[in-house]
Amino acid sequence: MEIRGERECTACGTQWSYYETGTVRCPSCGNLRSVATEDERREHTDGVTTLVLDDAIAAAGRDDYRAAAREARDIVRDYTHERGFIRAGDLGDLDDTVLAAWELRYVAAAFARAFDHSEAEAYYFVSLLRGAPTGGRPDASDVPDSMRAARGNGYADAVDDYRADIRRFLDAGPERPAANDLLASLDDHVRRIHALDGDVPPATADRLVTAARATGRYARDGDEADEEAAREAIDHLSE
Repeated sequence: MEIRGERECTACGTQWSYYETGTVRCPSCGNLRSVATEDERREHTDGVTTLVLDDAIAAAGRDDYRAAAREARDIVRDYTHERGFIRAGDLGDLDDTVLAAWELRYVAAAFARAFDHSEAEAYYFVSLLRGAPTGGRPDASDVPDSMRAARGNGYADAVDDYRADIRRFLDAGPERPAANDLLASLDDHVRRIHALDGDVPPATADRLVTAARATGRYARDGDEADEEAAREAIDHLSE
């Protein structure tokens, strides 16, 4: 949405940036009434939120994987709902924490439903829990075959959100002649992965992310090298 992010409290005069706090509440006195101090509205989709999984990690430490999964599932659902990629009109990157959170949504859903898990699956789940808040994710080679659909679906969802924000950014800003084709190709591959219920090799999911990131850089900076990198990654997805 487009907002005027620079605010001034009508009660105490404190000025702050909604872009930084994510709230209209005055950080000094708690007043909810404020006025804009700028005329320009800027596109802003990214909420100010952090991914905290301490309780889920603690449950996993007790080998209570179902409790850990239920806890993590709720947290990452809220986190991915709040996160976007445009801050004060600027397009950011598709960051690792968002990718890990989306992957964890699917992994946690699977663990919450089942009672038994292999040692490899449990290790993968705990590794993702511990790494997600800082963007850490198991390597593609460490994803168990039974969990690769979680990575495929999670990355596809993350790319779909990013693609939508790239479109919002371009609608409000620079002209990038090649962007429409790139975004359409990303959409095609997201749909294909979802049609397969995410069951694609983890390396394929990684290439989808590579293509999306290069497309984002091209949309932001207009560099032909990024356009070429995006096309190359998309071409490999089609092989």
